[in-house]
Amino acid sequence: MFRLRTLCAFSWREFQFRSFSCEPLIIQMNKCTDQEQIFDLIERNKETLSEKQVECAFNNLWQLQKQKTSLLKNVEYVGDHPQFLTLHNLTTNKIKLMNDDTLVNVLYITQQFAVKAHDPLIQALVTEAWKRMESRFDIKVLSTFSTCLADQRLYFSPLMGKIADIVNRNLETIQDLRSLCVLMVNISSLISQHFQEQLVNKTELLFDNMSSPEVDIAKRIVQFLQNVKFRYYPLLERCNKVFLDNMNHLDLDSVSKIFDGYQFLQFYSFEFVIVAKRRLTEMIPLFDNPASFVKLFVALGPVAGPEEKKQIASVLYKHLDNYKPVELLKITQALIFLHFQSKALFVKLRELLLSYLKVSVIPSEISILVYAISMLPSPHLDEASVSRIEAVLPQCNLYGLNDFATSVLRWIQYDHMHMNSITGKQLKLLQKLDHYSHQRLQQSNNLDLLWEEVKSLKEDWFRESLVEETIAALHRLMDGMNCMNVSKIASFISRTNYLSTLLLDKIASVVIEQIEKIHPFSILAIILPFSILNYDPPQRNEFLGTCMQCLNSHLGTLDPVMLVFLGFSLATLEYFPENLLKTIFNIKFLARLDSQLEILPSSLRSRVQFRLMELNRAVRLECPEFQIPWFHEHFCQQHYNKDTGSMNGAQLQIYKMLAEVLGGINCVKASVLSPYYHTVDFECILDKRKKPLPYGSHNITLGKPPGMYWESNTQIVGSSLPPGAERIAFEFLDSKAFCRNVPHIKGKSAMKKRHLEILGYHVIQIPHFEWNSMALSKKDARLDYLREHIFGAGKS
Repeated sequence: MFRLRTLCAFSWREFQFRSFSCEPLIIQMNKCTDQEQIFDLIERNKETLSEKQVECAFNNLWQLQKQKTSLLKNVEYVGDHPQFLTLHNLTTNKIKLMNDDTLVNVLYITQQFAVKAHDPLIQALVTEAWKRMESRFDIKVLSTFSTCLADQRLYFSPLMGKIADIVNRNLETIQDLRSLCVLMVNISSLISQHFQEQLVNKTELLFDNMSSPEVDIAKRIVQFLQNVKFRYYPLLERCNKVFLDNMNHLDLDSVSKIFDGYQFLQFYSFEFVIVAKRRLTEMIPLFDNPASFVKLFVALGPVAGPEEKKQIASVLYKHLDNYKPVELLKITQALIFLHFQSKALFVKLRELLLSYLKVSVIPSEISILVYAISMLPSPHLDEASVSRIEAVLPQCNLYGLNDFATSVLRWIQYDHMHMNSITGKQLKLLQKLDHYSHQRLQQSNNLDLLWEEVKSLKEDWFRESLVEETIAALHRLMDGMNCMNVSKIASFISRTNYLSTLLLDKIASVVIEQIEKIHPFSILAIILPFSILNYDPPQRNEFLGTCMQCLNSHLGTLDPVMLVFLGFSLATLEYFPENLLKTIFNIKFLARLDSQLEILPSSLRSRVQFRLMELNRAVRLECPEFQIPWFHEHFCQQHYNKDTGSMNGAQLQIYKMLAEVLGGINCVKASVLSPYYHTVDFECILDKRKKPLPYGSHNITLGKPPGMYWESNTQIVGSSLPPGAERIAFEFLDSKAFCRNVPHIKGKSAMKKRHLEILGYHVIQIPHFEWNSMALSKKDARLDYLREHIFGAGKS
């Protein structure tokens, strides 16, 4: 096997012998440009190699490997080479003579050459390092040793616990941030929350004292925060600046990991997305191998333009066979997100996922596979797949159970649409999922751990099956709420539509008491449940004022989209901080927002544009003293110049009965646009004697676009009416307008009522639970209900 290589080595030896023979061996090794040269020196000097020469040989072999591209690296060949075995055996006899740095360095490099953890040399090196580390290892050697243990997956070992203890006891004296960050990542599975906070504070201090923080340090900080599930904005912002300043030096693996970390920590940087998109687009021609391409596809897909999407999608099909389940899930998600159309690709993807599912026994992997299959055009599962799911349910946490439930619900929906049937095995599986989920919630005893499990629960199944039990668990554990988790709990409550005054009051009190420890990025999440659920805590003004104090000094640097959503949420609560509004309604801010909207997905872009319009409208109507102009006329005309669709059953009933009560179809107008473009279900006009006034020929046809019939779009309603007359707006409020658990109207519907009243309307809201109640089950009762609300009690 080595005959030809030996011949080449012999020729090199004859040529080099004279020049090398007079030089020290270490200098000769450092001059080597090929691993065969080093192996030749080892062979000729194996009887006399010292521990330093052994280390030099390892170092040079590893440096030569690092200089090669990933396709040219041959660590397995080096590890199998006869002279590497010679070096291996020599090292075993030199361990006691090695100094600390040499010992750990040799251990690290040996592992890089794929020597197994059970190899006697590795075990001997680890044992010797264990003996020395307490009293002799400095922070740099300790960090390298922790990496060696991490490479062996010994994250939860007593030895890693000992390293964590050493770091804890010596944290105040550590000044080497590079080594500390390595240690933080490797011990992150073993640290307490208090130790976590100490590490973050120390990192922040050392980071600020560095003249130019390195990219590797910033990457490890993000990885640590991801490992401990801690969205600490001050450090994330610092790291993000380092990434932006060094984007040209970031490779695909780095950009991919940063995107993953940001997504996991729910940290969004518009600037990073812009420059990362440019950087990744430059890489497209460079990566055709499967392992690298999947990272590029997943990272670039969501932010790519049409041309980039076409380029990256064209490479996928030929590489699919090379991907593992996690990669296949990421690919599936990206394809669905991109609305990619290819029957052949989806068929092949389904076949691969099912083949993995047939042999997988790991719960998390089975969950990934089932979830990926459920996203495909045909999500049906066979009996064997269902059995696989059932077998792992007792081992799953809420997150895993939720993924299974979401997948089964998609499967049920598909069968119902295409086969018009729901099978017993589907319902039985849902019942089991429901049972294990309730059991998991009832056994929870830690607020932070509970949040980790429920934070990503999908809406449909959660809303129907788990919301009551989850709120009960939060009530039981709410004394654990603090500055570290208050925004997380608030964000979760926003998704539930469940009004718990106990939890919201607790959130408000924690914010007031601990605001100095809460980052401005967290304020939107904290405000959101109060806005959505239309709830004022007892200390409302103090709570909202405290939140704004936290924000005021950061208004110029916060994300534009975040500020728009924040402004709208506060406006829903009838709270209009002037500093915030002046920041938003500023030409420079709006220009920044426009440039950010260009790279957002179309659905999010539309949502941001609509929220800005609604905020503009709210400020014009509720705070005219700020003199902020209305600049959404063209936007609204475009948005509302569309078919509004047909009425639902309840609205059609109300429309016909209003016509009957008011004296004819020409006395009620349907699908009306108010000034400033609020949509009104129905409208009528009463004169000063409470008699309905007919509209004449300009009534709106059902299902057609609503229209304006005032000369000005922004004038007050009453100004165009006869003296003493009033315009009445009827709003049918379905279940979405109310909190889930109590008949309490939510924030947007309450705001709309305020605005219509400011515009001169008398607003009559008809809740669905009143209209559909037993008391109004007959037509006469409903007619009387409408007469009473329009004309007053006893009127006809």
